[in-house]
Amino acid sequence: MDMGKNKGGSMGLSYPMLNRTNYTVWAMKMRVLMQAHGVWEAIEQADPKTRTVEDRVDKVALVMIYQSVPKDMLLSLLEKKKAKDAWEALRIISQGADRVKAAKVQTLKSEFETLSMKDTEALDDFCLKLNGLVTNICVLGEDVKEAYVVKKLLCAVPQKFL
Repeated sequence: MDMGKNKGGSMGLSYPMLNRTNYTVWAMKMRVLMQAHGVWEAIEQADPKTRTVEDRVDKVALVMIYQSVPKDMLLSLLEKKKAKDAWEALRIISQGADRVKAAKVQTLKSEFETLSMKDTEALDDFCLKLNGLVTNICVLGEDVKEAYVVKKLLCAVPQKFL
């Protein structure tokens, strides 16, 4: 996200761009951005039974979503009139249906299980890779216990680090 002054002296904001592979990072950045602008409630309401979203808030959130997706994805949002519906559509497009999601979880878990640190690999790089796998598994709705990750880390690193 680039914030720079435009000719009028006000701050311009460029939104993170969603693509086919960065949904998790995009969603995290967009959530914080929408929270900062006070429009996140259009996506996730504290109590959806008693609270309605103002039309202006919903439209600002929808504009932010539209600004952050490429044209080919934007066309799939054409029928979505509410920001929450557009957000859900992008989540489904990016994460897939339940069967696809389950397959992704299975693939990530398998990759997690077989992951081991190479002797030439830096410890920080390996930890980032391990954490990335765990984050991707959690984003898909699976719970990964911290103790399990620590155990994996201790088993996967070469003896010289122990």
